[in-house]
Amino acid sequence: MKATTEPTRVRYLILFLLFVVTTVNYADRATISIAGDAIQSDLGIDSVTLGYIFSAFGWAYVLGQIPGGWLLDRFGSKKVYACSIFIWSLFTLMQGLVGALPAASAVLALLLLRFLVGFAEAPSFPGNSRIVAAWFPTRERGTAAAIFNSAQYFATALFAPLMGWIVYSFGWEHVFISMGILGIALSLVWLKVIYNPREHPRINSGEIEYIQKNGALVDMDQDRREDKGGSQWHYVAQLLRSRMLIGVYLGQYCITSITYFFLTWFPVYLVQERGMTILKAGFIASLPAICGFLGGLLGGIISDWLLRRGHSLTFARKLPIVTGLLLSSSMIACNYAETEWVVIGIMSLSFFGKGLGALGWAVVADTSPKQIAGLSGGLFNTFGNIASITTPIVIGYLISATGSFEWALVYVGVNALVAVVSYLVIVGTIQRVELVERPAPPVAAGATAASKGS
Repeated sequence: MKATTEPTRVRYLILFLLFVVTTVNYADRATISIAGDAIQSDLGIDSVTLGYIFSAFGWAYVLGQIPGGWLLDRFGSKKVYACSIFIWSLFTLMQGLVGALPAASAVLALLLLRFLVGFAEAPSFPGNSRIVAAWFPTRERGTAAAIFNSAQYFATALFAPLMGWIVYSFGWEHVFISMGILGIALSLVWLKVIYNPREHPRINSGEIEYIQKNGALVDMDQDRREDKGGSQWHYVAQLLRSRMLIGVYLGQYCITSITYFFLTWFPVYLVQERGMTILKAGFIASLPAICGFLGGLLGGIISDWLLRRGHSLTFARKLPIVTGLLLSSSMIACNYAETEWVVIGIMSLSFFGKGLGALGWAVVADTSPKQIAGLSGGLFNTFGNIASITTPIVIGYLISATGSFEWALVYVGVNALVAVVSYLVIVGTIQRVELVERPAPPVAAGATAASKGS
């Protein structure tokens, strides 16, 4: 750590790497959607089967959230996250090899590998939230969380055209191989750049003092190392008794439903419902994603600006969330649009709104107890990503039953409205949860006497 007192700005380097890693994370999730129509054609599968392949990631991602959060709290963000990046990238690469298998075996292999990718990615967003809570003061945290969260839209904007071109020119298998190699390289960069605040070789005492004084949990991993052990699972029951957190969890489920429509079925919608080629769909899909990226940045900036203007944390977080999700519900209007440019315009507005309202991870950083910041983020992401299971499957069945995407768009739009109700009616005041420590077990009288005599 540097000795000078002029504050450094190492936290912005940390945030930049979080943004890059999250971009690759979401690009890996989106590979299956860009390749989806080609996979469906090559392997001869129907919409329901494709929906289950889409959802395989979600099953494992949900199952891995609480264990992933526990690992982060137990072993720290640097090592756990590095292993996560390497392993999910390896499994992504392996998906590019299943085309050599017979069709039935290839489907099973894709299901298994998507499942493994989901499990390996589980610590990623709790890790992001944990790192932001350690490195950023409260009044910068909304923008920081919005920046790493907006990477999901940037990933589509950057990689959807590229992956569409790869599928069109070389075949769907090469998308997975390319992304896997990129992620493996990135895991090595992570180990070189990420440290706890007090341990970073480029930080100085001025920055440490500034972020700590203004709410950053800089000693989060130091507290972990000094922990004497014992179970933290009793804390989960306290989190689940919080009405505020239950409302946040429900809202995140609904917001994730919107996310997974765009991550899975949206390119297929453009190809099958709107008659585009996969090459054109890849480029067109990037336009709403750019709007989502801008909305995501704007949501965090507005929220932190409101805080600096003296508004409460509750108002500063809820206003962008509610406004954005109301805009996101507009996608239902695509059912009444005939021309291509109107559909893209509506989807762009919807994705912009979803980005504007996606401040859930800022709320997690604001509310998580420092003793279990990783576990709290994992619990939040568990509830939210149940939608990564249900949304692809529900949409697959709706398309199979009706032969169109009309009810699928209604389903996703209604989820946005439910999230609005949850934040307005259930959540209430947003504040950090204070945990009640479990009392130490009483010491037997004989044991006390023995200890005195020793």
